[in-house]
Amino acid sequence: MADSSKHRRTALEDHLKAAILTLQLRPGEDLDEAALSEAFGLSRTPLREVFRELAGAGYLDLRANRGARVSELSYTTLRDFFLAAPMIYGAVMRLAARNATPDQIAALKAAQDDFKAALASGSASERAQANNLFHDITGEMAANVYLLPSFQRLLIDHARIGMTFYRPNLAAMKDTLAIASQQHDQIIAAIEAGDEQQAAQLAEDHWTLSRDQIELFVMPTGLDMPLGTFPATSTA
Repeated sequence: MADSSKHRRTALEDHLKAAILTLQLRPGEDLDEAALSEAFGLSRTPLREVFRELAGAGYLDLRANRGARVSELSYTTLRDFFLAAPMIYGAVMRLAARNATPDQIAALKAAQDDFKAALASGSASERAQANNLFHDITGEMAANVYLLPSFQRLLIDHARIGMTFYRPNLAAMKDTLAIASQQHDQIIAAIEAGDEQQAAQLAEDHWTLSRDQIELFVMPTGLDMPLGTFPATSTA
């Protein structure tokens, strides 16, 4: 019975993580506690324990007497994201190259295989989850108790920003994803070689690739349209 309850809790946690990362649950959206309880066969106590765990990881916000909601993605969040991302990515990759174990490197290679499969399938949600897993493993490799929580929150918002701004149907986006996949392979090689400097440089390059795509969507080239001829003004 205990194993069954644990399985249902894990299923709920996995469901909420995937739904949040892929924007099935939007930033700021309230969770329907009654519906989730019924869907996963969980009483209020284990349900709220899952909520607390996900809140600690940055997926949810818990409010007194108002229930749980998906963590916000505001202008302030975006500003902080752009400020902190390059520093955190670089530090994590540098430490990953220093501390990675053979088992973790094997897991990273498997995650990269999943990412390539998601690229081939064309599914934006599968790609976002596979990319998140790849980088989550590098965070585990870094093995730094101070960096990991910040990095995990960064990955949540990176996935959500990507799902908001990227347009995978564009030919240019396909080229960008191909470059991202190549950079993943290079990151694996640098970590496996223990090359901290190269890993940090690749982290910067990888972040720049993402940032440029977001900026292209947020600040598109203006429309070049003729104004035409204004109608004559009557002097009568």
